[in-house]
Amino acid sequence: MGSVPLLALCFSILLIGAAAAGQNGTGVPSKPGVVNMGALFTFNSTIGRVAKLAIQLAVQDVNGNPNLLSGTRLNVIERDTNCSGFLGIIEALQVMENDVVAIIGPQSSGIAHVISHVGNELHVPLLSFAATDPTLTSFEYPYFLRTTQNDYFQMNAIADMIGYYGWREVIAIFVDDDYGRGGITALGDALAMKRCKITYKAAFPPNADKSVISQLLIQVNQMESRVFVVHVNPDSGLTVFSSAQDLGMMANGYAWMATDWLASVLDSSQPSNPDIMAPIQGVIVLRQHTPPSNLTRAFLSRWNNMLQKGNATSSLNTYGLYAYDSVLLAAHAIDRFLNEGQKISFSNDPRLHDANGSRLLLTALRYFDGGDKLLENLLLTNFTGLTGQVQFSSDRNLIHPAYDILNVGGNGIRRIGYWSNYSGLSAPETLNGKPRNASNTSQQLYNPIWPGETTTTPRGWGLNNGKPLRIGIPYRTSYKEFISNDTGPDNVKGYCIDVFNAAVKLLPYDVKTSFILFGDGHRNPSYHELVQKVADNVRIAPVTELRFRFYIVYGSILLGFCMFYVL
Repeated sequence: MGSVPLLALCFSILLIGAAAAGQNGTGVPSKPGVVNMGALFTFNSTIGRVAKLAIQLAVQDVNGNPNLLSGTRLNVIERDTNCSGFLGIIEALQVMENDVVAIIGPQSSGIAHVISHVGNELHVPLLSFAATDPTLTSFEYPYFLRTTQNDYFQMNAIADMIGYYGWREVIAIFVDDDYGRGGITALGDALAMKRCKITYKAAFPPNADKSVISQLLIQVNQMESRVFVVHVNPDSGLTVFSSAQDLGMMANGYAWMATDWLASVLDSSQPSNPDIMAPIQGVIVLRQHTPPSNLTRAFLSRWNNMLQKGNATSSLNTYGLYAYDSVLLAAHAIDRFLNEGQKISFSNDPRLHDANGSRLLLTALRYFDGGDKLLENLLLTNFTGLTGQVQFSSDRNLIHPAYDILNVGGNGIRRIGYWSNYSGLSAPETLNGKPRNASNTSQQLYNPIWPGETTTTPRGWGLNNGKPLRIGIPYRTSYKEFISNDTGPDNVKGYCIDVFNAAVKLLPYDVKTSFILFGDGHRNPSYHELVQKVADNVRIAPVTELRFRFYIVYGSILLGFCMFYVL
């Protein structure tokens, strides 16, 4: 064999080896020029308007970073789910036809429950920045990865506040979907650990109008509890408070708490809108805590500049920060995936085939061969983003869950404390400062301004279905130092009245009273007659359409005999 043929043979072997190892000749497959990702959310929503721009800015920053995905461009394909489970499925399938390696979203917990099955089958990880339903677990949905805080922690924060203020029962007002039901179930479990409970679950259907919500609140207002937890969607939640204001339920004696949906509305509506602020005075609001950093401040300044130039349609809220970090999380994981020599390839699923005459091209859906490895890299990724340290715990929740506790007052909001899974409730300057202690005495919040512009903590209860207790007073001619007629606000006065009012003030709930004289004042009324009227459920003048009810309380104080009965 001559030298020239030998050199040609060696050169051919080298070319074959390079082609097998990749075009870069390093033994590592060459990186693709473009990697596709999907994004599923509702464009025209409080969260979606912010998320859309945040995702676009994140893609720009990834593609402009020479140290991240070097030589590979990240391409995000956005689809509008219109807050519809049906459309969400269709859009998800259309996105996956483009051989995406991951999806940012979906925004809705309900859509996440459905689309996660698609992700499981096609091995495409879902990175949801807004689906907070605790029932979205990795056991059922292994390819679902929550890149925001789990509502499990938020409900534990609310339960801690319920215990802190000494309340024992609450009423939950929520939207009747996966997001609402999952969150309220978690709240019930958290309250049970503190020997508290939800006395009534007031659910209304998604997209309910104001008349439906008002009828629900009328029913709720007839119950004893005066502590309400509102867990609804940002785009319809304000209707709950405007209806409550119309019904006089934002007054002294009521306590209202809202989950972080309200914080996203307030943050997105800067500067403050008086129409939004008026119905929510005194409400306590949770917001996902974002530790201050130069990175976050720079991004906020960048966002505000775009807002001034008209390139942003809404102020920034925390869900925008989580959407941005979700893109960076995916980029870091893909970068590591490619640097490990993994290939981005897709294979046909033999279970998917096109039916004769059908326009559904099921064969266009291919599963991602490297889905398991990319999911593993996502779970191992650790970097500092806009929301702080982005890292997952063993149960696939973001580490260091924490919330700001805010109080609405005037034209703004005031931070009255924090909650973290590490330290529980704490004043603003002591977040994560010490280990969690379940004792209320070890936890501290600044004093809020409650509905009705009062600093007195509501007792949490009101009797007689929101109506005052009407107390029948014998209008006697003797022993007037104990009970007698009066022109004051109670219409009566005396030692017995003073004792009764003092006892009412010691009750752990609010009781409004109205005293009604029985008798003409010229002769002592007959107690036998009073007992018979109670038994006969007779109306009593001067209060019309009111009847004697339930029981009579007899009391003997010194020489006077004082009898009270509840109308």
